[in-house]
Amino acid sequence: MKKTGIIIMAFLAHAALYAQNNISSVLDSIEKNNTGLKALRETADAQKLENRTGIYLSDPEAGFNYLWGKTGDIGNRTDIDIRQTFDISTITGMKSRLADGRNNLVEWQYKADRMNILLEAKQYCIELIYCNALKSELDLRLQHAQTIAGGYKERLDRGDASRLEYNKVQLNLATVQGEISRVEVERDALLSQLKSLNGGADIVLDDTQYTPAQLPLNFDDWYRQAEEKNPVLAYVKQEIEVGKRQVNLSRSMNWPTFSAGYMSEKVIGQQYQGITLGISIPLWENKNRVKQAKAAVRAAESRATDSRLQFYSRLQTLYKRANGLRLTADNYRQALATVNNTQLLKKALDTGEISLLDYIVEIGLYYTTVNQTLEAERDYQKAFAELSAVEL
Repeated sequence: MKKTGIIIMAFLAHAALYAQNNISSVLDSIEKNNTGLKALRETADAQKLENRTGIYLSDPEAGFNYLWGKTGDIGNRTDIDIRQTFDISTITGMKSRLADGRNNLVEWQYKADRMNILLEAKQYCIELIYCNALKSELDLRLQHAQTIAGGYKERLDRGDASRLEYNKVQLNLATVQGEISRVEVERDALLSQLKSLNGGADIVLDDTQYTPAQLPLNFDDWYRQAEEKNPVLAYVKQEIEVGKRQVNLSRSMNWPTFSAGYMSEKVIGQQYQGITLGISIPLWENKNRVKQAKAAVRAAESRATDSRLQFYSRLQTLYKRANGLRLTADNYRQALATVNNTQLLKKALDTGEISLLDYIVEIGLYYTTVNQTLEAERDYQKAFAELSAVEL
């Protein structure tokens, strides 16, 4: 007996671990196979390469001139010119730092898109578990309805029951069968959605219970952690940093551009060679660049303030809603644990203590409570999933 108990406990522990990791396994599979995520990843990588393009010194220039003289005494002239242009923003690394900042923006955008896709998948998983639990409950109701229908068929044949009573149990049976069909259609649709998100590969998720989701005790303490992890807030914060770097770069574009090189000139009996230096002073080309860059920074700061406010308000609303749904689900569960009268009602019906109509009404009230319990648990899990989306 002791050994059997140990085996049972080990099996239950394994089953619990499997159930807890099942949605996580589905999300891991979707992250690996989702074609949209793959396209987003490749797009992000291409954008990063584009951001790193044009941040280096301009190409060196080389020139060669061969000039003919009008008379033979003058001879021909040969010129060679090699020149390299230098700008301050490239030499000091301003362009490179700006490109790094833009690449960070690309990465935060990818993380935000990834979070939305995985959250969508998790919401489907929660709906699927709800359908599984409801289908399991409906299967039990179907067994009860079939048993009662079979009993009343025998009573009808013996003349102990009326056709009206028999029609009532048949209608009750048809109602349960129709509900099962509806749930199966919904379940197939959810599996199809998950399959699409999984790159066309089938998803298997037969759980009927959710992993326990514990709300944080203190919202403000938890929010500070969520704010640091949120990719949308990180994106708008990075926008400000990129904007400031763009301001510095725009200012540097008002500085002169220098060039240096080698030049050689050769004619009959003479040759000149040496270094060349040049300077280009920007007067009109970069007008309003600094003003535009500063305006972009102010706009980014306004977006960051608004995004932070909206994020806080949305999470606070979700937190209150999730907490309310959790309490509702707990109350339903406690009520069901103490007032499960299905067996008593069946016994009372069999012994004639209650009529068939009373049985259908009473059992209907119980079934309604069960349905509301499953819906409250589903809604709580969905609210918690959205609340904790930054953890995906």
